[in-house]
Amino acid sequence: MLTPPQALEALLFAAGEPVEKGELMKLLGIDEEGLDMALEALGSALKSRGLAIVEADKEIELRTAPEAANIVKKLRENELSRDLGRAGLETLAVIAYRSGSTRSEIDWVRGVNSSTSVRTLLVRGLVRGDEDERDRRKIRYSLTPEALAHLSVKRGRELPRYSELSQEAEAVALREKANES
Repeated sequence: MLTPPQALEALLFAAGEPVEKGELMKLLGIDEEGLDMALEALGSALKSRGLAIVEADKEIELRTAPEAANIVKKLRENELSRDLGRAGLETLAVIAYRSGSTRSEIDWVRGVNSSTSVRTLLVRGLVRGDEDERDRRKIRYSLTPEALAHLSVKRGRELPRYSELSQEAEAVALREKANES
């Protein structure tokens, strides 16, 4: 059986993003005082490691420790210098020809999970993610000016066979929505 600090660490690690305090209290079955105690214990345990707890208003996240910034920066720079690869190029193409695609739409077109490819494109500044106006739980991805410059075009519609391929991508997205219903 895990202690509250161990369970908290597991939840924050598994989430990989900020988690609301209320959600953590619910999942751990503890009150605010219990959460504060677990946070303090976990924070103390992490002091001798490369991780830290970041607490913002109502959210908590497990992050790399500030002392690890230089080594993490090297990792990010190495990641940026690598070739995009086939998966990254496929993902970029889906976003280019169907601007405003959600990750699930990209996954459906590619037939595989595209999380890593989308993340790589975001880190490299080739795509940006904006909150969907109708469903705030979804993020819609589009090309950045950096990506357009990389592709040597001023607008997405200047891409080869843009009209044909964007219509095809739209048809695929409509079929996906029909299948979800």
